[in-house]
Amino acid sequence: MKYIKGESRSTSDGGCVLCELAQTGVKRDRLVLYNASHCYVVLNAFPYTSAHMMVVPHSHGGTLLSQNAETLRQMMDLLRSCEEILRKEYNPNGFNLGINVDRSAGAGIQDHLHAHILPRWEGDTNFMTTVHELRVLPEGLLDTYDRLAPHFHRLEVC
Repeated sequence: MKYIKGESRSTSDGGCVLCELAQTGVKRDRLVLYNASHCYVVLNAFPYTSAHMMVVPHSHGGTLLSQNAETLRQMMDLLRSCEEILRKEYNPNGFNLGINVDRSAGAGIQDHLHAHILPRWEGDTNFMTTVHELRVLPEGLLDTYDRLAPHFHRLEVC
């Protein structure tokens, strides 16, 4: 319900939840897996599939145009690293990658750019998602965090 009501998109004082996460550093209870100079990697707290991650710039701004070239390069480098880690740990058949810019394009947090990467497996969808708008996740978020965190401890990104 927090997601549906929009309560998950801002902090208790009305600030940006993604800006707040940028300041926390790597923290299991906040689902932050990795922190680089311009971006960080976090598990999506409201995932579509297990191991649904996001790469998020530290700087606030909701469009590609609002971010500098170095930040955008690091986003791509981190997405590539996430793909590699997910292949090793989850062995998916494919991936969904996406950036939603502005509300009409589906941005749940429209004022802070972020990129999604979701591992996908053949046959991983069913009527629950399309008809009932429910998600069936075979693994809890903290279990997913614990599986992925060791991979990020070894990661070095420019």
